[in-house]
Amino acid sequence: MTLLLIGALISTEARAESPSVTAVLTSSETALGQPVQLEVKIKGTTTATPPQTIAVDGLQIALTDTRRSFEMHGFSSVESNLFYGYTIMPIKAGIFKIPPQPIRAGNMTLHTPELTLHVTDAPNRGITRGNQGATPNAIAGEDKLAFAELVVPKKTAYVGEIIPMILRIGFNSRTKVLGREPPNIGGQGFTIQKLGQEDRNLETIGGRSYLVYSYKSAVSAARTGNFQLGPIETKAVILAPRRGSGVRRTPFDPFDGDDPFADPFFSDPFSMLGERREITVKSDTIPLEVKPLPGGAPPTFTGAVGNFSLTADANPKRVQVGDPITVKVEVAGRGNFDRVSAPDLTDESGWHKYPPSSNFKQDDDVGISGTKTFEMVVSPNEKKSALPPVAFSYFDPVKDKYVTLETQAVPLVVEGSGPVVPAVAAATAKAPTATNSQGATSPQPPQLLPLLKERGKIVHSFAPLYAQKEFWIAQLVPLAIAIGLAGWRIQKVRRSNLAAMRAARFQRETDELLRKLRRDVLPPPEYFSDASRVVQLKTALKQNIEPGTVDADTAARVFALDEERSERMRRLFATSDELRYSGKANGSVSPDHRREALELIESLRT
Repeated sequence: MTLLLIGALISTEARAESPSVTAVLTSSETALGQPVQLEVKIKGTTTATPPQTIAVDGLQIALTDTRRSFEMHGFSSVESNLFYGYTIMPIKAGIFKIPPQPIRAGNMTLHTPELTLHVTDAPNRGITRGNQGATPNAIAGEDKLAFAELVVPKKTAYVGEIIPMILRIGFNSRTKVLGREPPNIGGQGFTIQKLGQEDRNLETIGGRSYLVYSYKSAVSAARTGNFQLGPIETKAVILAPRRGSGVRRTPFDPFDGDDPFADPFFSDPFSMLGERREITVKSDTIPLEVKPLPGGAPPTFTGAVGNFSLTADANPKRVQVGDPITVKVEVAGRGNFDRVSAPDLTDESGWHKYPPSSNFKQDDDVGISGTKTFEMVVSPNEKKSALPPVAFSYFDPVKDKYVTLETQAVPLVVEGSGPVVPAVAAATAKAPTATNSQGATSPQPPQLLPLLKERGKIVHSFAPLYAQKEFWIAQLVPLAIAIGLAGWRIQKVRRSNLAAMRAARFQRETDELLRKLRRDVLPPPEYFSDASRVVQLKTALKQNIEPGTVDADTAARVFALDEERSERMRRLFATSDELRYSGKANGSVSPDHRREALELIESLRT
């Protein structure tokens, strides 16, 4: 295995994709004196040369962290990732543009994107800590053995806005942590992202050394109002130094009674195990005001809050009328990607659109920045010269306004024509006319064939019928008809067999998925994905269509559902899409919602 990994590492750059770079700020807003982190990630290379400092008037930016990781794809491909962390310290208020930075990666020069940082001197917009203003002794708690704090960048936010935060749990370096629980975050009215990877650093706080565990996460408010975020709480088992009650201190103690070598933990060889203690570490809460989104949202707004960019492309670009075209749309940026829905065509007339698929690729540990890719299939019903622009709207909490993005039209060549109603030309022969005594014309009845006045020549043949050429020519007609009927019958049987095999395959898949749904042991994303798949399969069995083209409205129409069951069907598909595409892998759905979906599925009769 070691040789395989070494070989894969040696050949990584020969097989990997071209190196790429992404850069994000941990927060696009901060206050004077409150630092912000700039995180740069380089994929697909083992060597890179980033700048040590970045010059921006009003900001002090310096490289403070360097990390490397490897991702193994299969058994023969290893991708190398490099991480560089910059600490940004604002020294004056304003809006600052951090220009693209060149980074030498292998034989290429990459450039980071331009980033914007808003710095205010207002205290209510600065970074808030769970123990802000507390003394070092109060921060530590538990006899200065441990502390917890919650760091968030702002005190006000909009509904749906993603707010990054950092959880910090610190233990006095004179203790030994034997075991600890993952931190829990309290508070109601929020959706909390899963915790990112753990970082450990040795820090000096109030003159004491602490081993600090940091976790990145993010929250999103679900409703308006004033809330308390937190506290974060964890339990730990530590080995703490023993202190004797009769420890003598000299009047000129330079350590002010905190000399570690004067502690019996170090002077008594039999107390090396120290004192085992179970402690609870808890932070203060953070007040947060959640404001509603302003009115006047554009029609294409579906709840996305953040800062995004939009690109679109279509392939193939030369098709016939009715042929499928795959449209790839990418929404990149930073925000609540769980509310980013597939953008729409600005003009859907003359197009048939199928349900889109979605994939999200995050650029950070938490998932608040990245790229969401949609692929939808459209087909033209008539000649077109271009694919209409794609529109996407979001709310920018920094600018306090709605933004609508629109791509350029994609040139296409659509040949052929749509369904044509054949024109029937009625050719009416003119009957001969005759003129009566009043001068009017009237149709003249057809004349009888003239009588033959001479007998034709009679020719007699004494050859047998089967020896005549005309006989065998006449037999070709029924023979061709017989061959055609036989071929048609064979094709019909073959099509019938293929249809039967297809139906049997769909039925087996339906039965297997229903057994899994009835056991009710699947996580919500897989449960509702399988439930919507069963609906598609049953609809395909009933209507003889492809399952992948079935959506909620198609199923409701095929099974002639009433309005109430049609709404339940739309809710089932919407839940499936939300859990599948929003990144909520650990989402929860009530048991009643599961039972409602299963009852609806089992009521569909094929």
